[in-house]
Amino acid sequence: MFSLVPANVLTERRASKHMATGTINKATVDATHPGATDKMLWDDKIKGYGLKVTPAGAKIYLFQYRIGGRGAKTRRYTIGKHGALTPEKARREADRLHILIRQGIDPQAEKQDRQRKAVDLAFSDYADRFVEECLKVRWKRSHKDGESLLRLYAKPVLGSKPLPDITRADIRAVLAPARRKLATCRNLFAVLRRLFRWAVSEGDLHSSPLDGVEAPALPQKRDRFLSDDELRLVWLGTEKMEFPFASLFRLLIITGQRVEEVAGLEWSELDRSAAMWSLPAERAKNGEASQVPLSDLAMVELDSLSKGKKGKWPRSGLVFTTTGETPVSGFSRAKRRVDREAGALGAKEEEPIKIAPWRLHDLRRTLATGMQRLGVRFEVTEAILNHVSGAKSGVAGVYQRHDWGPEKRSALDAWAAHIAKLLTPTDKTNVVPLAAARA
Repeated sequence: MFSLVPANVLTERRASKHMATGTINKATVDATHPGATDKMLWDDKIKGYGLKVTPAGAKIYLFQYRIGGRGAKTRRYTIGKHGALTPEKARREADRLHILIRQGIDPQAEKQDRQRKAVDLAFSDYADRFVEECLKVRWKRSHKDGESLLRLYAKPVLGSKPLPDITRADIRAVLAPARRKLATCRNLFAVLRRLFRWAVSEGDLHSSPLDGVEAPALPQKRDRFLSDDELRLVWLGTEKMEFPFASLFRLLIITGQRVEEVAGLEWSELDRSAAMWSLPAERAKNGEASQVPLSDLAMVELDSLSKGKKGKWPRSGLVFTTTGETPVSGFSRAKRRVDREAGALGAKEEEPIKIAPWRLHDLRRTLATGMQRLGVRFEVTEAILNHVSGAKSGVAGVYQRHDWGPEKRSALDAWAAHIAKLLTPTDKTNVVPLAAARA
């Protein structure tokens, strides 16, 4: 049972010159001066609302109440100091506390709950906890994407807003910048839905703001791949690119690996004597380490970047960097340059070639399609692309441990030979020889 402690009852029990009743306002607060001991002024409108004046002159607004009936011990709730609070603001807070008491809510418990919401349930900090305790444990293959989506889209909007205060309107604001990127928007929605469901399972939320909300529409499945003529023009279009984008784009074509994985390539991952790139799990998008055999065509590109004696590669550092500290970026601008150069070359062909719009990710599909034409087994192509699906997923992935190493090397060598053939000129006005391109 909750009850207020009326000022008149206190006055009767402990009659003292240091205790008085009256309306707590600016005039009465200013007129109350310190004494040898604490002085109390109890408000005559809101029972339990008081002002304490210490001998040092500090004036503190407080609220006094009791839990468990008249025989229970009284409790005091500190509203705040005069100066930090005006009498009007303190009165509004006292009125709020009065209402809480009448509703059977302990102000101290309510205060602790608000403090917990402000600290433990602040979205940005909670999202970090979610990444560490949930995503990295249960979404090992995609936790990096989830962490990135939360950092780029959710945290800037939600900031330190407590989880229980987040509404559907807030979620719409988070999703808004990604609406035109259907795949990104859907993935962002999935990460947020998982975060709030986890918060509910942890007992930090009663319900998710995404309950009953439909997921964004599925993106249209892309089937774009570059034709042989388009691939040739794109390769040649890299010739006038700034360092180190020409080799970066060409390794994307040669290896079929993901843009972020190639851009973040480190010399320590490369073994020249074995002609092998060992992609570590922590850099792979799906969290699965992968061995990528390097064809002669790939070796030529890496030799051109080594900046040392021919046939020797650095032992450490980033391969594609302009600062020496961070991987190269600005892929969109670089691709626009390639599009211009490739388009100009296509216009000069005997039969002009116009390249349809394409994305860097389409180069992976181009490799897969090319290998299909070359007769490469599906499982081998999947292994090259480091896809955890089909034959490598589920129970089959547990028992079928063959890594297709020799088959991957043969397939990538065949793909490199196909590219080299595309670059072999049919006449003097067409394309330059491969050797001259990287001389």
